[in-house]
Amino acid sequence: MTSEQMEKSFKEIWDLFKATDARLDKRFRETELSIKETDKIARETSESVRELNLSIKQLERLFTSEWGKLIESLAESGIVQVFQNRGIAITELGSRMKSQKNGRNMEVDFLLSNSREIVVGEVKTTLKVQDVKEFLVDLHEFPTFFPRYKDSHTYGAMIGIRIEEEADKFAYRNGLFVLTVGGEGMLKMLNDEKFQPTDFSKMKAQQGAV
Repeated sequence: MTSEQMEKSFKEIWDLFKATDARLDKRFRETELSIKETDKIARETSESVRELNLSIKQLERLFTSEWGKLIESLAESGIVQVFQNRGIAITELGSRMKSQKNGRNMEVDFLLSNSREIVVGEVKTTLKVQDVKEFLVDLHEFPTFFPRYKDSHTYGAMIGIRIEEEADKFAYRNGLFVLTVGGEGMLKMLNDEKFQPTDFSKMKAQQGAV
């Protein structure tokens, strides 16, 4: 092989090496950029989850650890307006009502009322199907513990900050109003306009949940 041939061959090999190196460098930079973007997305996702968990904890404190402020919280969250929009002209809002009969106790988280209608309500940080079932039992027994409301049309409502097991649909089928916390901390009703609440004052005997 002549010197010219050797030089040509060396140049071709060198050019191939540079091209391969350039491709590898490009792939490396693309991979590095992808890793950085993935890391950025992971950090942003982690921050969003942290903020969401913080918001949930704040709401839980609002409705559980500060029961003394429940009545103010419900009022500020627009619960009266929510039911007035459904044609129930609420005039009074009370909370943590307790009664004892024959050695048994009942406590109502909140009660909305006017001269002829009441809405018996329960608050859950996480609303599950079993919570709904237990609340339905309480509603059937409500007149026994609070006889002064026996002549009022009686509806049931549950507030869930988080809802699991499609408990909202289960409650809907059993004639209950279901509310949750919407934007800016305001309460919103999940029942559609077709919903017809059960009047538990007309229930003569306890019926099974469906």
